[in-house]
Amino acid sequence: MEFVHVPVMPEQCLRLLNVEGRPDGVFVDGTLGGGGHTSLILQRTRARVIGIDRDREAIAAAEERLKDYGERFTAVWGNYHDIADILMRTNVRKVDGILLDLGVSSHQLDTPERGFSFHADAPLDMRMDQSATLTAKEVVNTYPEEKLARILFEYGEEKWARRIAQFIVASRPLETTMDLVRVIDKAVPKAVRREVSHPARRSFQAIRIEVNGELEGLREALESACGCLNDGGRLVVITFHSLEDRIVKQTFQKLQDPCICPPDAPVCVCGRKPLGRVLTRKPETADEQELSANMRSRSAKVRAFERRIAEE
Repeated sequence: MEFVHVPVMPEQCLRLLNVEGRPDGVFVDGTLGGGGHTSLILQRTRARVIGIDRDREAIAAAEERLKDYGERFTAVWGNYHDIADILMRTNVRKVDGILLDLGVSSHQLDTPERGFSFHADAPLDMRMDQSATLTAKEVVNTYPEEKLARILFEYGEEKWARRIAQFIVASRPLETTMDLVRVIDKAVPKAVRREVSHPARRSFQAIRIEVNGELEGLREALESACGCLNDGGRLVVITFHSLEDRIVKQTFQKLQDPCICPPDAPVCVCGRKPLGRVLTRKPETADEQELSANMRSRSAKVRAFERRIAEE
């Protein structure tokens, strides 16, 4: 299947990145996917874009799709958590903007054998990086019931986490996504199933996050990304659920106001200086036009931070 990723809220993202203000700049697409956002930056500017993804299929597809841009585009297999090291390896010291589109790509969802979708029968996989060892099959078949329930509750915000975990453990071994869907369907009461879009949605999200370690080190990764920005450079992050959004919001606030002095202290003595300013007091969300074009943007939230290097 062709690697396609319809970019979420592209116009808002490019505006917040200020790509038109830095048409000759260097930008990083830390979650390259199908290259949708990157393609627009390359089309509209003379900028260079470094695309990072841990899915080798995404890297190969983007290199083919964007080959006509020559040296203006560089694809790197890796994790945006390691952005500082990746930039060093590509001989780039600082950049003018970084975009992170967190979550799973359209291609990954639409490729049944990857095991991300609860609509198609496939092996329990869910790995973004297919060289990784942990799979969804291992999570659902080997994790203790208590740990499984905690993951479903914390990562999926699933109210029926304990009951679903109990049913999963009682039904082991599970081999396919449909095996898991059927178990979840039995665990969730009928009245509740009628109230949600799909009873397995939250559980699949939680297991995917666990398999890929999507929340581990996110705060540190955002701080590292901010440190890679030029003065006036911007970090734009798209999230798809409240846990991610909360981490991004809190991290941006900390970068803007890092002071750790007691609230009643007359003057700041900790010496921690603001690293910039939050550009989005509230997250931007998809408008009706965006929703009609891409329903996967319905839960998307976009936040932006601008790096400001204080003069000594």
